[in-house]
Amino acid sequence: MEVIWNHSLYAITPNRHDRAVLLQQVGQALAAGLRWLQYRDKCSDAAEKLLRALSLRELCHAYDCRLIINDDPVLCHQAGADGVHLGRSDGLLAEARAYLGSGYILGATCHNEMTYALQAAPWADYLAFGAFFPSPTKPQAPLAPLSLLKDVRSLHLPCVAIGGITPDNVAPVLAAGADAIAVISYVFDAPDIAEATRSFLNVLENAP
Repeated sequence: MEVIWNHSLYAITPNRHDRAVLLQQVGQALAAGLRWLQYRDKCSDAAEKLLRALSLRELCHAYDCRLIINDDPVLCHQAGADGVHLGRSDGLLAEARAYLGSGYILGATCHNEMTYALQAAPWADYLAFGAFFPSPTKPQAPLAPLSLLKDVRSLHLPCVAIGGITPDNVAPVLAAGADAIAVISYVFDAPDIAEATRSFLNVLENAP
């Protein structure tokens, strides 16, 4: 499936133990203009994940936001989400594509490795790279050079950049070739989630 990003903000949910809090915070970001959301949950059991995914799908579709499920093609299908994002240890991309078919968006984490990007490219609709800056979510993640974003343009797939990116340091990331910026803490740890979302979107929309 062809995916058009146009310097989009791609928010990833944090681990929130309270479902109501998670939905409230996501709702604030959506109302502020967020149109790409990844549901990432490393704490809940399968039944709770499905409940949250179904609620997030309803919220996202009300705001014309794409919902991507992290790690789990089965949950993606059960929840009626728009796609799935797989890390290096989350199952083979080819198997996920065979299971979901061409109507779903498939994203792949490539970290800082061009070799894996080449392997993922035949199956993926977008590739994610990073961290580009130290990140509070994954402080030990190896950093990726900005030159990597230029190198992967030859694959002709959208590139999502992640890792410590803020409105203050995003300009060189976009200039290097990022099509979208993924964030977790900048949005969901902000005192005002709506304002944080709007401020980042404003920078992205006005970027050259």
